[in-house]
Amino acid sequence: MDATQSDPQSAARSSDGCRTRVVLDIVGDKWSLLVVRNLSDGPRRFTELKRAVDGISQRMLTVTLRSLERDGILTRTVHEVMPPHVSYELTEMGITLRAATAPLLTWSVAHLARIDDARAAYDARTDPSVTP
Repeated sequence: MDATQSDPQSAARSSDGCRTRVVLDIVGDKWSLLVVRNLSDGPRRFTELKRAVDGISQRMLTVTLRSLERDGILTRTVHEVMPPHVSYELTEMGITLRAATAPLLTWSVAHLARIDDARAAYDARTDPSVTP
């Protein structure tokens, strides 16, 4: 008998830890947080998101939006107007994700220049083509 069979609480914690990785995949995804951030001011159309999220391809935006919709982070609404259009909006859970990750995004922007400097210094130090 292994430890998880003898201790149901340990098994539950282990299962929760594994499932937590699913949520962390959302937070750690390159595009998801940028999409969530861009939806913080209300619903946006696909083309608006595409313009707002620098560097994202149409395919990757589609994949990201579908994933966030599947996870309950945003809703997709088809507007029956001429011409028809689709908008995306954060759910209540998506709003709490935005609030939880806002400090991380703020930190990222505030430290971009220092990270660039550190990378350049590291690369110069470890580049074999650079001779001292």
